[in-house]
Amino acid sequence: MDFLPISIDDMKKRGWDQCDFVFVTGDAYVDHSSFAAAILSRLLERYGYKVGIIAQPDWKDLDSFKVLGEPRLGFLVNSGNIDSMVNHYTTFRKKRSTDSYSPGGKANLRPDRAVTVYSNRIREAYRHVPIIIGGIEASLRRLAHYDYWSDTVKRSVLLDSGADLLVYGMGEKALVQIAESLDSGLPIGEITFINGTVYKTKDRERPYEPLFLPDYKEVSSSKQKYAKSFKIQYENTDAISGKTLVEQYDTVYVVQNPPMETLSTSELDDVYDLDYMMDCHPVYKKDGGIPALNEIKFSITSIRGCFGGCSFCALNFHQGRIIQARSHESILSEVEKMKHDKEFKGYIHDVGGPTANFRIKACKKQEKFGACKDKECLTPEKCKNLQVDHSDYIELLRKIRKVEGIKKVFIRSGIRYDYAIYDNNDEFLEELCSHHVSGQLRTAPEHVSESVLKLMGKPSIATYSKFVKKFSDISKKMNKEQYIVPYFISSHPGSTLKDAVELAEYIRDMGHMPEQVQDFYPTPGTLSTCMYYTGINPLTDEKVYVPRDKEEKRMQRALMQYSKKENYDLVERALLKENRRDLIGYGPKALIKPRKN
Repeated sequence: MDFLPISIDDMKKRGWDQCDFVFVTGDAYVDHSSFAAAILSRLLERYGYKVGIIAQPDWKDLDSFKVLGEPRLGFLVNSGNIDSMVNHYTTFRKKRSTDSYSPGGKANLRPDRAVTVYSNRIREAYRHVPIIIGGIEASLRRLAHYDYWSDTVKRSVLLDSGADLLVYGMGEKALVQIAESLDSGLPIGEITFINGTVYKTKDRERPYEPLFLPDYKEVSSSKQKYAKSFKIQYENTDAISGKTLVEQYDTVYVVQNPPMETLSTSELDDVYDLDYMMDCHPVYKKDGGIPALNEIKFSITSIRGCFGGCSFCALNFHQGRIIQARSHESILSEVEKMKHDKEFKGYIHDVGGPTANFRIKACKKQEKFGACKDKECLTPEKCKNLQVDHSDYIELLRKIRKVEGIKKVFIRSGIRYDYAIYDNNDEFLEELCSHHVSGQLRTAPEHVSESVLKLMGKPSIATYSKFVKKFSDISKKMNKEQYIVPYFISSHPGSTLKDAVELAEYIRDMGHMPEQVQDFYPTPGTLSTCMYYTGINPLTDEKVYVPRDKEEKRMQRALMQYSKKENYDLVERALLKENRRDLIGYGPKALIKPRKN
């Protein structure tokens, strides 16, 4: 077993004259099951295809895209594990100085809008070779979308990139079907029948029983039409109930086929049983490796999918709401492999996924009908059909802890605290407190204002407080000094300055200041981003207040860390603006002291 070829010399060592596919990615080459490029390239390898890797090519040099020659079947392109624009810019659009997915954390090794730039350059180099794009950046830009960085509504990335086909969501099944179609001699322009893909056509009659979205001219000029389009897309993200969607661009139609069916447990097990090296390519060792790998090398993906329904999360559009869980046997096999890594010290950093304590589908109805189009599982209140059961996860964690050589198993994925307290017993919380927390448990209440939480798709703060008390009580009972570290978001759509002051008062009463605070980031594919751009909740058609003024956003952020000296002026201005002079003083309720004369 070895890394896939990154050079002609590597190809020659394998006796290859030509690759079937060349995978171009914006990340450094890490052959680990947490990296999409590794999963998809190894999957194609299992099906007998020859795959080479071009990682972080110099987009200014066309020869960088020619290092493996012309592939027999096509180029596969993604931006890497995260969106290149999120990777490059903060919420205030300031350039980041590091990149965790690059050698030594070095920045600027991939371009802005990497999928588009890479695809355009490949087309320059190889005019007639099929280009298939995918990954998070392409998936969430598959149709017209609001682009925060340019403050415009952009076209489908399929058009701007010049690619032939787009794979959205988790692409294993779709990509294998594409490979088999190309290998059979079918032209790329005829591959329009695969679920989980987006194609372009000039033939309006080609899509089968489609729903026509408002066209690009409409969504780019009318926020009401944009919200309407988003709602239709939002209601068609399930593999069972989702319909074909069509978006018109003058004489061209961009067609989104229904989502690909989710992987079964055995199929998901197969994905994680592929021949990964579970490391970065040796060429990066001299630079100190890849920082992102250090975070996840000894973490285990237990599930895919999430029915949490957070408005600011794009999982609904990418992985979907249906839980797909690996078997215990598959996960225990990965633990055994981990033990043989010379860097492994006996500590597993995480066993989870988008939400750690989801291991089963939200309800039995999902098996036949898919996720509900018109309601969420957990908010604004728990659905009567929701299955709350941690028994499988508890059993899995116990099995892992019993493996010889395992010293500690941490849970660092998000815990959905409302789901945890809806359980009819405290067994999971007792297991969590006893075995899987290292002093601090990170949770994400996100806000305290009930109106903001409703827009966020989060439970009430009373639910969170109930969880905090239960966690604290169980920890004390076990004589463990353990704390909850909450995450909050400032300036989310719906959050007024008054709401931000309410959050600051809650933080004051907690007795400790958040170390990190997060401003709302309007990334493509989220309900919150639609609200941010349009000022409309597309699900209800109600108007939503959006904090857009830079000064107000700075004040909302400063209020979450009101005791920091550098935030004093902003906090004072916020309190005076809200007529909350009662919070300026020397008493226990004051946020700041009066300004000295």
